[in-house]
Amino acid sequence: MNTLLIIAGKELREATRNRWVVATTLLMAALALTLSFLGSAPTGTVGVGPVEITIVSLSSLTIFLLPLIALLLSFDAVVGEIDRGTMTLLLSYPVARWQLLLGKFLGHAAVIALATVVGYGAAGVAMAMGDAPIGTESWRAFAAMIGSSVMLGAAFTALGYLASTIVRDRGTAAGIAVAVWLGFVLLYDMALLGLLVGGSGIGVEALNWLLLANPADAYRLFNLTGFKGVSTFAGTAGLAAHVQLSVPLLLAVMAGWIAAPLALAAALFSRKQI
Repeated sequence: MNTLLIIAGKELREATRNRWVVATTLLMAALALTLSFLGSAPTGTVGVGPVEITIVSLSSLTIFLLPLIALLLSFDAVVGEIDRGTMTLLLSYPVARWQLLLGKFLGHAAVIALATVVGYGAAGVAMAMGDAPIGTESWRAFAAMIGSSVMLGAAFTALGYLASTIVRDRGTAAGIAVAVWLGFVLLYDMALLGLLVGGSGIGVEALNWLLLANPADAYRLFNLTGFKGVSTFAGTAGLAAHVQLSVPLLLAVMAGWIAAPLALAAALFSRKQI
């Protein structure tokens, strides 16, 4: 465990020196604060609190932004070290390959988690200082949104590590990372919508499995259907009843999207010739 923490700390310090932590945190905070201030304007007319509006807005933003940041941070985590010749030096220490990979992953995941918690937490502080009353259930939904955002970032970081382990040059890894982002964030839902509109006859059970096959969709469903106030404002209350995916199942699927790519990357890295 101490070895993992040492490697993770090294990655976190390097990200701090490269301004990844500062830049990502400031970006997340700026966008979250903007959406929270803009979202508080219509609360008096639609009868919902500012937290619910902010959750819907931030969830939609997070699906596009956080996976891209995670992939940019992790796509060269392995292949970049090999290209620079530093991987051989790291492997010369008494550390197993899986420990090296997991430690690096924990460091990069910590960068995403820190930026998300601080950035979105700033929006929470701003809403708490406002005049609108905020209930306990609203804060629970907001905390769940932050936690699931950290999981989403970790899932795409794991996918970035898998891409970095498969290939032998950084350019190919970058291309795969872009393809992963386009596929999961944009093209997948467009294809699924095309199937539904085209009358393909997809049943409810098949639709459930198709939604679970995308970590971005699991994240979206968790935040927009998991809490009554949010689902009512987002217009997804009917979807929650139709899709029938429980909150524990969605969380388990997101955890699986972290563990499975990372385990596959570790297995491939253990056999990779450096």
